[in-house]
Amino acid sequence: MVISGKELSARLKAEMAEQVSTFPARYGRVPHLAVVLVGDNPASVSYVTGKAKASAEVGIRNTTILRPADISEAELLDLIAGLNADAEVDGILVQLPLPKHIDEEKVIAAIDKSKDVDGFHPLNVAALWQKQSCTLPCTPKGIIKMLKAAGVEIAGKRAVVIGRSNIVGLPVSKLLLDENATVTIAHSRTRNLGEVTRGAEILVVAIGRPKFVTADMVADGAVVIDVGVNRDPETGKLCGDVDFAAIEPKASVITPVPGGVGPMTICCLMENTIECFLRRMGRK
Repeated sequence: MVISGKELSARLKAEMAEQVSTFPARYGRVPHLAVVLVGDNPASVSYVTGKAKASAEVGIRNTTILRPADISEAELLDLIAGLNADAEVDGILVQLPLPKHIDEEKVIAAIDKSKDVDGFHPLNVAALWQKQSCTLPCTPKGIIKMLKAAGVEIAGKRAVVIGRSNIVGLPVSKLLLDENATVTIAHSRTRNLGEVTRGAEILVVAIGRPKFVTADMVADGAVVIDVGVNRDPETGKLCGDVDFAAIEPKASVITPVPGGVGPMTICCLMENTIECFLRRMGRK
C-alpha cells in the first residue's frame, strides 16, 4: 500500500480550516505565522511558497518576511526579537539553511519557545526527550500520523531509522520509542547496514542520498517511510532515499517521493501554528 501524504494532508487541512473558521468569533482573530526567508535559495523559496499556500488553505494569517543574503546576524536577531515581542504573532519560522556567516543555532535559540512552530528550540528539544509538553518537530510528527493513518501498529515493532539529524532522525526515533517500538538508529558509519535494515519491520530513511536503500536491504512486508528529497542523477527527477520502484512490490506500506512525507511536514506546521495560538490564548 502506498500512503499518499498529499491526500492525508488535504483531509487534515480541511479539518483544521473548519476549526480555524470558529476562531474569530471565539478569540477575535486567527493564528498568525511569520516566516523569515533570508536570501533566494530556490529550494527555500519553494518551501516558503508552499507554507504560504497551506496557510491560506487552513485560514491562518501568513506573513513572509524577505531579507537579503548579506543581512548581518545581529540584524536577523533584532528582527526575531521584534517578532517575539509582537503579541499578534503566534508562530515564528526561520527558513533553513541560513547563509554561512549566520549561526543557525543562535538564531533558533533566539526564537521565543512558545512561538517555535518548527520544534527546533533547545528547550522544545529537551522537553521532547523528557516527555514533557512541547511543540513537536513537523516531519517526525507527520511520519507518526502517516503510520497511524495507514493502520500500522507501532507498539512492539522493530523500527530502524537511517539518519541521526536533529531535524528528523533523532526526534522520529524518540517518537517511535514513545509509541513503544524497539528502535535502532543507523547512520553512515553503521557496519553491515543491510543486515540491520533487513531486521526492520518499520524502516524510516532520512539520509539524503538518492535511492540509497535498495530492495535487498528491505524485508518482505516491511513498512518503509522515505523522508529524502533528492534529484535522480540519471533522470533529473525528484526521488527519495529508497529505490521506490524496486521496493514497493515487497513493502506492505511505503511512502512516495514526491507526495509522501513532504506534504505532511507542511500540514503539521499548520497544526503546530494552531497549537501555539491556542496555548497563547490560554485555551490549551
